[in-house]
Amino acid sequence: MQYRQYRSDLLSVVGFGGIVVMDETPADAERIVGTAIDRGVTYFDVAPSYGNAEERLGPALEPYRQNVFLACKTNIRNAAEAEQELNASLKTLRTDHFDLYQIHGIQSQEEVDQALAPGGVLEMITRRREAGDIRYIGFSAHHEDAALRLLDAFPFDSVLFPINRYVWHAGQVGPRMLDAARSRGAEVLALKALADRRWHEGETHTWSKPWYKPVERYEEAEIGLRFTLSRPVAAAVSPGHEEHLWWACDAADRFVPLSPEEEAEIARAAGSAEPIFSRTVGAI
Repeated sequence: MQYRQYRSDLLSVVGFGGIVVMDETPADAERIVGTAIDRGVTYFDVAPSYGNAEERLGPALEPYRQNVFLACKTNIRNAAEAEQELNASLKTLRTDHFDLYQIHGIQSQEEVDQALAPGGVLEMITRRREAGDIRYIGFSAHHEDAALRLLDAFPFDSVLFPINRYVWHAGQVGPRMLDAARSRGAEVLALKALADRRWHEGETHTWSKPWYKPVERYEEAEIGLRFTLSRPVAAAVSPGHEEHLWWACDAADRFVPLSPEEEAEIARAAGSAEPIFSRTVGAI
């Protein structure tokens, strides 16, 4: 495993997406988490919106908690309800603090307004950081303009955002946000490195957990992760299946930045891609 700087911490370049243990048995969750620790994974990310992922991750991660970086999130935009959710997450995950707490899934300017307003979720998160319950404050987003506005409004420690070869080239989403985060001193954590495309209507979902179609083979996972890690990101969070997590770990063990020739080939191949996000189509 390779590691990169996130503020004063070192993170494994592969993050453990909590959906990996969603709907798994407690024994399997314990096995998966233990194997991830053995593979060198130190960055774990979860949210209460991920089904029973918190319930499964909390006991499995508890023996390792002091040696890992634990990130959690909230979809709630007002302070009072979000604080109740934060308290519940702390209890379920069997921890007394989060290393990173994030406003989750910002997808519109209206949601930015709600999060930033008096009595909004950011007010609560900032207060809980001052109390020592949170070390770093971040947000996740799929909407690039909304992400840019949040970065302008508050000195966030990080942004969790799609950095994917098809989204970057065919969707034209990612470069502006990455430049803005770097100019403001915010770290970038990557989503969707191993995403392929959206499911087609009527298509059988061969992978049940992601809402999008992930890559199908290790070779695709390796080139996807290499693209993402060749950008100035701290880490990339794995998709929802155990197989993808191990593919990502294998690729991280072998990681070398893309060559200019490889970058050019990826850009060329992206011309026929169906990106899961785009500046002109979908949720952006």
